[in-house]
Amino acid sequence: MKKAFLLIILFLNIQLLTAQYTQIINSKRPGFSESPYSIGTNVYQFETGLFYRSSNNTASNAIPKSFGGDLFFRYGKFSEKLEFNARIAYQRDQFLEFDNNSILQKTYKSGISHLTIGAKYLFYQQKYTDKTKEIRSWKRKMAFDKKRLIPSVGVYAGVNTNFLSTNFKEDGISYKAALLLQNDFSDRLVVLTNLIADKITSDFNYYSYIISMTYAISDKWSYFIENQGFFDKRNAPKYNFGTGAAYLYSDDIQVDASLRTNFFDDYSFIYASVGIAWRLDKHNEKLISKKNSNPLKSKNRKSKKRRRGNIFTRIFKKRH
Repeated sequence: MKKAFLLIILFLNIQLLTAQYTQIINSKRPGFSESPYSIGTNVYQFETGLFYRSSNNTASNAIPKSFGGDLFFRYGKFSEKLEFNARIAYQRDQFLEFDNNSILQKTYKSGISHLTIGAKYLFYQQKYTDKTKEIRSWKRKMAFDKKRLIPSVGVYAGVNTNFLSTNFKEDGISYKAALLLQNDFSDRLVVLTNLIADKITSDFNYYSYIISMTYAISDKWSYFIENQGFFDKRNAPKYNFGTGAAYLYSDDIQVDASLRTNFFDDYSFIYASVGIAWRLDKHNEKLISKKNSNPLKSKNRKSKKRRRGNIFTRIFKKRH
């Protein structure tokens, strides 16, 4: 059960409830949603992958094919609740121009298409009852904790820079903001909800939501399902649905794959992605001795005995 819980951590940023830092990597991939929790101080994390998009859209200047890669860099500093991050993407798009349903020509453009720099902060962390200590009543031990209906809450703010290739440049910089919610319904099942306003102050601003459910199958494997919706003044709402799986190769490395498509449109698309996430763990764990309460530092401590509710000779100091 413990390993299954930690596997959820790795997949969609699910965190141990007593701290931000975890002994097992927690990655944003392969879904698009984001947890309110950070990766922990002095942790450098890289999440990268390749993607391919194919569409049968016959509209003028449609993009039937797109191929590229992206890198999401995350860094924890100053506080366990705070994380800085940056996302950069490179892609090659194919464009079609039509005349009376006949293709006039195919054109291509490629380059850096996305560069966003931002930060997120855990505003509220929900606490759950530790039912492992309940020994008097099996019913109470197995009962659902209603506190799990109240999510942990984080906020994100970022800047969409204009340091892009000529083909992808827009008019100046724009801004992005998001409300990040997380419900841990069990040690295996987690739901993330993101409410997003993107490209604020630009002519291409839009709103979106993402709802993801992640479930730990075993010690190494987990899967997710996800729904995403887009809303803007220029077009009808758009929705897509995705699913995928992640495999924990080691404490610091995860590999993943995902697939998604759309519904309710007059055209369809397929989006496929494979990737890997890894981290450089320079985290310092602060400890307190019960005898003298003097803070001790243990660099990069990865004790397998750490779990919720355990009492050791030395206890972990709560970092928030």
